Amino acid sequence: MFDPPIARLLPDGRRLHLGEGPIDLVIRADGAPEAVAAAYRAAAQRFEGLLAELCDELPLLRSPVLAGTPVPEGPVARRMHRAVAPFAERMFITPMAAVAGAVADEILAAIVAAGPLERAFVNNGGDIALHLAPGASLSAGLVDRPDRAQLFGRTEIAHADPVRGIATSGRHGRSFSLGIADAVTVLAGTAAAADAAATMIANAVDLPGHPAVTRVPANELQPDSDLGSLRVTRAVGPLGAAEIDAALARGLAAALQFRTDGLIAEAALHLAGTTRTTGPALPAGTDRRTLIHA
Repeated sequence: MFDPPIARLLPDGRRLHLGEGPIDLVIRADGAPEAVAAAYRAAAQRFEGLLAELCDELPLLRSPVLAGTPVPEGPVARRMHRAVAPFAERMFITPMAAVAGAVADEILAAIVAAGPLERAFVNNGGDIALHLAPGASLSAGLVDRPDRAQLFGRTEIAHADPVRGIATSGRHGRSFSLGIADAVTVLAGTAAAADAAATMIANAVDLPGHPAVTRVPANELQPDSDLGSLRVTRAVGPLGAAEIDAALARGLAAALQFRTDGLIAEAALHLAGTTRTTGPALPAGTDRRTLIHA
């Protein structure tokens, strides 16, 4: 049983806070006052009942996506399924890997449909869906450990960039991780796509069998975990520079392949104070631009 939903303006009077159960959204829309008011009404209306929609299909959403797996019925659940499907043939993944990003995308879609805005974003615990009108841009800070929020760099996204979603995953986040990354931040076309990719890249940052890494079955920590008996990382002891480089290299290889396949724009990987990035994407016919600045 969850507490009653939250829907209120934050003290700055410019951002909307929506929350229910595990969903906690901070929303900002920029534009004419009447357009912003309409956007916030639309966000609150779409948020009503959203958690219940997800709970109705939770067993399916917690199941791995395999050949022949049914497609969920709810709009957010379908966003989750679409985001993880490109990864399903490569490795274990369930739609829950994209839940935070998919919720952000769904609320953003309602906001954008309400009327013209210069810019808008929906931040769902660090997974962000964004709308940028021509000429608009967004700057977001990057942290190397979500549990110790300290900026290490930033990302600049403009209207012309192929990015409308930002997501971060890792062993210090809200969900379990199979890898040892402190954090992996991904820029992609949607927040759901970024969420799924960040999960997969964070899983790939790893040192399989290393004695400094403590792992336990996910269902021993959370009986209904979508990861079942897969062993998730609970602690990482001291690592040498070569070991850090090796773990990050595994994750970077996955990130570069995802970028080649058109699944992400860029990624930044963090482990034990060391950062690796994919470098600037090069969309066909565009000038080289740097999206992540460490």
